[in-house]
Amino acid sequence: MKMKKLLAWSLAGAMVATMIPAAGVNAKAEDSLVIWTLTNDLIQFAERYEEETGVKCDVEVTQPADYPTKVQAAVLAGEVEPDIIVGEPKMLDSYYEAGLLADLDELGASEYDGQIVDYVWEKGKDMDGVQRAISWQITPAGIYYRRDIAQEVFGTDDPAEIGQKFADYPTILETAETLKQAGYKIFASDGEMNVFSNKEAWVVDDTLNVSQARLDYMDLCVQLFQGGYTAYATQWTAPWYQAMSGEIPVYDKDTNLWDDAEREKAEENATETTQVFAYGLPAWGVLTMRDNYKETEGKWGICSGPSDGFDGGTYIGINTNSKKKELAWDFVKYCTLNDDTLNWWIDASKGDTVSKLSVIEAHKDDENATYGGEKLYQFWLEQAEKIDLSIVTPYDQAIGDAWGEAITKVKTELMDKEEAISEFYDEIEATYPEINVER
Repeated sequence: MKMKKLLAWSLAGAMVATMIPAAGVNAKAEDSLVIWTLTNDLIQFAERYEEETGVKCDVEVTQPADYPTKVQAAVLAGEVEPDIIVGEPKMLDSYYEAGLLADLDELGASEYDGQIVDYVWEKGKDMDGVQRAISWQITPAGIYYRRDIAQEVFGTDDPAEIGQKFADYPTILETAETLKQAGYKIFASDGEMNVFSNKEAWVVDDTLNVSQARLDYMDLCVQLFQGGYTAYATQWTAPWYQAMSGEIPVYDKDTNLWDDAEREKAEENATETTQVFAYGLPAWGVLTMRDNYKETEGKWGICSGPSDGFDGGTYIGINTNSKKKELAWDFVKYCTLNDDTLNWWIDASKGDTVSKLSVIEAHKDDENATYGGEKLYQFWLEQAEKIDLSIVTPYDQAIGDAWGEAITKVKTELMDKEEAISEFYDEIEATYPEINVER
């Protein structure tokens, strides 16, 4: 869905119509909220909410892989806590079907229709059009790149020109070779373009959809890995984060970086160090960078990737069993619909891109000093206009993980491409008999 409403938005009218008090409750000593989340971001929101309202917030963070099961077990067992639960887009449909989330329209959510970017607002509705969750974010994808390396190797750090270095997969490989000759690695891992690879749903009309785009992505990963164009720093491992701050070892490509002992041994035996040029991340990547760039702060830029892409986003809802729905709704509004909160968050996050239209309008011309003075809100909004969350399915995580395992087997030469894909098909058939697999 496009963000048509943004273009017609009048800031002067919006600010009058949509201002919400910083604290919508008169806290009592016994007031408290139990919040279960899968990201650390909500800790910051909760701490500020507690300071401003006096409402005690007990926040528990669970790893994303374990979070949906934990939430579903608690809610379906009739537990009244947590009061606040969250989910990523790929989790929400299963939440709706299981009846985990309270009706926000009964609490007044419908009054705010039109104040949030279209696709975000719509994704928070169940199949019957009832509002069940709201996100403070939009999550289009881009390339985060080192401006200093770009100047050295390419003679420019201009986002438009660097974006051309990532225009398509063949060009990315050419860019990787140029950087390799200069002593750099294009990416920390070979999976950085995954965020741009999902142009179609994994399941269409109950049939597994292995598109040409996904096959091309597999080929790219294999070529990046086997060509020595990365530091072999698996995504989301400690070395992957460390590369954001500068020099890291080039790891042995067989090292399991999730194993600390293996990683430490590989670091001791490493004969080469390198610096990484770029990462592929959604708009919330500014948070990841903020927490890890250290000495490279101010040396980054952001440009477009080989296609539009998106990933994640934290949607906040209320446990359908909660005994504190009014208080929980105040917290949801505070995080997603309060202009003052969102203005604070933009500063605290170093540029996370919020979803409320009045705040977007107010910040559209901001120049982000961390990213070379780029007007990031303008960039992210252009990318977000292409987001289509209709391709998100509840199968995405599991099927995507299985596809990633197939890619690993090909790139490490455990299997050839045909064997790995055949095994992938076998796994999907065995795991999801309701999905038709056409080989």
